[in-house]
Order: sequence, then structure tokens, then C-alpha cells
Amino acid sequence: MTDNAVAPRTLRTPRTPLTLLGTGAMGTALARAWLATGHEVTVWNRTPARAEALAAEGAVVARSAAEAVAANRLVIVCLLDDASVGDALDGTALAGRDLVNLTTGTPGEGRTRAAWAEARGARFLDAGVMAVPPMIGVPDSGGYVLYSGSSELFEEHRDTLAVPAGPRYVGADPGFAALYDVALLSAMSGMFAGITHAFALIRPDDITPKDFAPLLADWLTAMAPAVHLSADQIQSGDYTRNVVSNLAMQVAGNATLLRTAGEQRVSPELLTPYMKLMERRLAQGHGDEDGTGMVELLDLRADQVLSPWSSPCPDEDGGEM
Repeated sequence: MTDNAVAPRTLRTPRTPLTLLGTGAMGTALARAWLATGHEVTVWNRTPARAEALAAEGAVVARSAAEAVAANRLVIVCLLDDASVGDALDGTALAGRDLVNLTTGTPGEGRTRAAWAEARGARFLDAGVMAVPPMIGVPDSGGYVLYSGSSELFEEHRDTLAVPAGPRYVGADPGFAALYDVALLSAMSGMFAGITHAFALIRPDDITPKDFAPLLADWLTAMAPAVHLSADQIQSGDYTRNVVSNLAMQVAGNATLLRTAGEQRVSPELLTPYMKLMERRLAQGHGDEDGTGMVELLDLRADQVLSPWSSPCPDEDGGEM
């Protein structure tokens, strides 16, 4: 190329315009992420004042949900709950729209909302946001979004959905995103219960929480791979597989945890529900198992006898006896 030659102009791929219903903390973070990457964003919020800041950043503020839905084919919803989604979309023209629901809900609500949307001529994805607002639009933040429902919709809009956080498609069943979401959040709740109890134990003594925290974080990190053993045991239906500390030993060790809580004058109420399940499973004669077997006590389906992942009585060669 000569010195006075003109370099070829790089054509920028057009960004998909989208509509976002809901500009609370999460909705605002989502809108800002899309605006920052060049997407045209139309927003609507039941309280118009909450959308004013986004207008100053380039978003178009619709006067009604119906107007917002009409503006773009891709419509993303991030509201308080499923009832709010129904209220906002009532009377809007959804035919030909791609509806992505980032509102936290239950698996049943996701499936019902999918059927509701499809009956109105829309493609549908339900989602579970595994992130908090400060993680949205931040590379390597660790946040991601689970999606389930129309695989065609997901593939078509994958790049747009990847802007706020990494997209993970978990299946065609519209309820799966919510199921994964709530299962992960439930595990987190149990972890935080243990963390809270641990800090309560050291509180009466001259132990600085900030000095204890690195030990606690390292210990939880070291224990995290146990989920793979649990998954293997549950999927096989064999809770005695590769057991390191059996249920009988764990129940015996619980006595020390409870005595320590008593000495420290700390309520054991975050621990005792789990311990009672352990004792019930042990009383049923499963002392040689891992604690994973307690999943059987939580299954309220009366007809559940075998693991749903395993065939009846497989022999060593994989056949049925």
C-alpha cells in the first residue's frame, strides 16, 4: 500500500435493537451494558422516573409497555415477578416477537409463561440470572445467565444475550432455567448458613473475622469438588460409592459441633435441620453411606423408588437382572 493509499473501511456489524421492560437495579445494569456496546435500546418502566437516567445515556423511553413491545422484535423482560410480567404484557401485540424473560420465577411459571407467549405468536426463552447488578457487563466477573426454551431464538440472539453476561443454554424445557437457577441459589443459601454459623462461633473470642475469612474461603473451596462425588452417587443410586466419611461417622461428629455451639453460646438452629435428616437416614440403616443419601428423604414423590437416572437392578455388564 502506498503512503497516500486509503485504507479499506471496516464495516461494523449492526447491533440488534431491543426492548427492555423493567429498569430496576438489574434492568438498569442490563440496559447500560447493551447501550455501551452500541445497541439501540427502548426501555419502559411502570414508574417513568426510573428510566430517566437511561434516557440521558441514549435509551429511548416508551410511554407504555405496548409501545415498547411494538418498537423491536427482541423484547427482554426483567420485572419483579411472574405476575408483573403478565400485567406488563397484557394487551401488547406479541405476534412475531422474540420474548426473553429474565424475571426470577419458578419452573412451573416458566413453562406456563412459555405456553402463554407461544399462544400469542411469540417465540420464548426463560432465563435465570446468576449475577448481581455490579457483575453485569463486566468481563470475567463470573456472572452468567441460564436460558431455556426456544433453541432457535437462543442461537439467533446469542451474541446480543452474551453482552451482559455469558449465556448458557440448558434445554428446550422452558422450566429448566428457573430450576437450575433456584437449585444453585438453594445451594448458596446453605453455604451462607454455614458461613454465618462459623462466624458466630468465633465471635465471642479474640479472633478477628478478617483473619479467619481466608481460612474459611480456602476450606470451602477445597470442599467444593465434593459436588462431583455427590452427582456420581445420586446418578448411580449407589450412595456407598467412594465414601470417605460415612454417615455414621458424620452423625457421631455432630455431637462435637453441638457441644461447641453450646460452649460458645451460639444457637445451633442453622445446623440442626440438616443434622436431624442425617439422624433419620442413619436410623433407617444407612450408616455406611455418604451423606448424599439424604436426598432420598427430601423426595416427596410417593412412587419414587429408584433413581430416575438408573435402570432397574443393572448387573456388572450393564444388563438387567
